[in-house]
Formats: sequence, C-alpha cells, structure tokens
Amino acid sequence: MEEKKYSLWEIFFSFLKLGAGAFGGPAMVAYIKDLSVRQKKWIKEGEFKEGVAIAQAVPGATALQVATYVGLKLRGILGGLCSFLGFVLPAFLLILVLSWVYTTHQHLPQVAQIFKALRVAVVAIVAKAFFDFFLPISRKVKEVSIAFLAFILFSLGVNPFLIIFTCFLFSLLIFKDKGIASQEDLFIINWKRIFLLSLFPFCCLGILYIFFPKYFNLSFVMMKVDAFAFGGGYASLPLMVSEVVDKYGWMSKTVFMDGIALGQITPGPIIITATFVGFYTLGIIGAIVATISIFTPSFVIIFIASELQSKIRHSVWFVRAKRGLIASFSGLLLFAELKFIGGIDWNLFKIIFASALTLALLKRVNILWIVAFTVILSFFVPF
Repeated sequence: MEEKKYSLWEIFFSFLKLGAGAFGGPAMVAYIKDLSVRQKKWIKEGEFKEGVAIAQAVPGATALQVATYVGLKLRGILGGLCSFLGFVLPAFLLILVLSWVYTTHQHLPQVAQIFKALRVAVVAIVAKAFFDFFLPISRKVKEVSIAFLAFILFSLGVNPFLIIFTCFLFSLLIFKDKGIASQEDLFIINWKRIFLLSLFPFCCLGILYIFFPKYFNLSFVMMKVDAFAFGGGYASLPLMVSEVVDKYGWMSKTVFMDGIALGQITPGPIIITATFVGFYTLGIIGAIVATISIFTPSFVIIFIASELQSKIRHSVWFVRAKRGLIASFSGLLLFAELKFIGGIDWNLFKIIFASALTLALLKRVNILWIVAFTVILSFFVPF
C-alpha cells in the first residue's frame, strides 16, 4: 500500500535537501525524525525509534543508517537506495571538489598553512570522539577492561579487525545480558532476498578482482572498514588509518588528517573521508569506488537488520556484543589520537589551541564553526 503513496523521486529529493545540510553527525537523526514522522508522516514515531535502535546496533554511520531505514520502510530496497543516495550525494560531490583542490594546490603556502591549522583541529575532533565513546563507560569496569585490551593489542601491532573479533568474543564471555524473546514470525522473512543482497558486496569484489584489479584493494579495504565500524562513523577512523597509512602506505598520517578535516567541512558522515582517500590514491574513479565500497556493507546490513527487526535487536549475542564492541573503539580511538598527535610539530600555542577546541566541542559547539574558525585563524597566526 505504501509503495503507491510515496514516489521514489519524493524520497530522493527529500533526503537530498536534508543531506545538503547534514552537519553534526548523529545529531541529524532529530532532523530525519522531523522530516519522516512530523512533516511527511511517512512512518509512526514508534517505528522510527525502532529504526534508530537498529541503526545504533549495527555498523555504519548512524544518521545515514536511519535515513536508509526510513527509505526501506517506505519502498523496500529501491526506497532505501533513494534515501541513502539523496542523503550522501551532497557530501560526496563537495568532498570530490575539495579533494581535487587539495591535490592540485596543497603546496601553495597559504593552503599548506590552512591544513597545518586543520591538523590541530583534527586532534581536537578525534579527542572529542574518544570522550564520547569513553565517558559513558568510564565507571564500568568490564567495558573499560575491553577498551584497555583493545588499546594494548593495537599498540602491539595486532590487526585491528582481529582486535574487534577478540573483543567480540570477550564480550560474549564477560557480559551477562539476557536476550529478549521476540514474537516475530520467521515465515514472513524473505530469506531469499536477504541471501541475494548479501552476495552483492562479494560479487562487486569479484568483478573488481577479475576485471579491474587496480581498484580491488581499495574496495576491499573500505568494505572491511565499514563492516566493522560499530559505534558510528568515528569508529571507522582507527580502522581506516591502520589500513590506509600503516598497512598499505597509500598516504602519510598528515595527509590522512587533512582528509578527515575535509570530511568535517562537508555535510554527511565523517566516513566520507573514504572519498578523499580514493581520489588521492586513484583519482576520480578511485573516489567513486571507495565511496561505493565504504557504504555498501552497512547498506546491506541495515537492510537485513530491518528485515529481521526485533530478532536482531533483542538477540543475546547483539545485546552483549554491542556493549563490548563500542567499548573497544574507545581504545582504538585513543591509539589513533596518539598517532595523530605524533604527526604535529607542537608548541605551546598549538597545545593551548587544541585544548580550547576540544573543550568547545565537548560543550557542543558545532564542528563546522570550529573548522571555520580554525581556517580564518590560519590567515593571521602561523601554524
């Protein structure tokens, strides 16, 4: 019935307008709710809250996952694609332009000065992300122990994806949360559609491996990062820096920090930094491949989760694993923060400035204002 009420174009353009101003990360969930529940009356508030809960339980950028969930509920896979594409397209186009400007003009003195300043801002941004992950668990011994374990393993050079799997198993052992019984009828679930969509990322990788091997590693890395990014877009940063900077050496950590900065002055999730990575390493085709790859796993997962609905959210495995996985990203973010700190030539002014920016972010000053202020200051103060 709903498929007859709402056109795909209406879904796409509604989320395109929303995505053009999608600054603030998870804070955009409130605007998505206003659009889909209050203005358009597409879904009921209870169903929307269920979608938010599911989006928080699975990997990927939370706001984008919620937008995709709304589209899925309205028109299935096509509706989900329309809301997803509309929400992320403005960020993709803008960071594509900024990536080109960066790669062609980064050696100009004033441009270089701007990015030196922005690297200090990135340290503050990642510090704030760390506090967002760590403060809610700081008095919980089990969660803190998992965060500490993740940090130690990362410091020892253990593969971050192996660290996440280790923390997942550890969570199942130490947490005692009970699953909630679900009355959902298994027979109404379209298992065939779930299976076919689950094959899609593997088919994409197979095509790249056979016909376009130049782009295979880039796609595989981005899909891996997205599939393990529990806790929102910021959770992708330590995974991405480990692969892009440490493992493959596609760019230096300072260049990667510049990519994060560009991701912060565009609307949409910080995970859009993948577009910058793709453009910097393999040009415009690389940017497209990286962008598609960084969002494909989470799109598939939110579709599966919305199909299984309460079975996923109330599963004892997910209830326990979610606690441990989100805690583990505190440790991973701390390690990434220390790596970014090591990429800056510090002096007293930069230390004070980074501390002030971190405090401002913790006081909920909009990141866009932080970045804009940093850029303006770079014209007057040498970094």
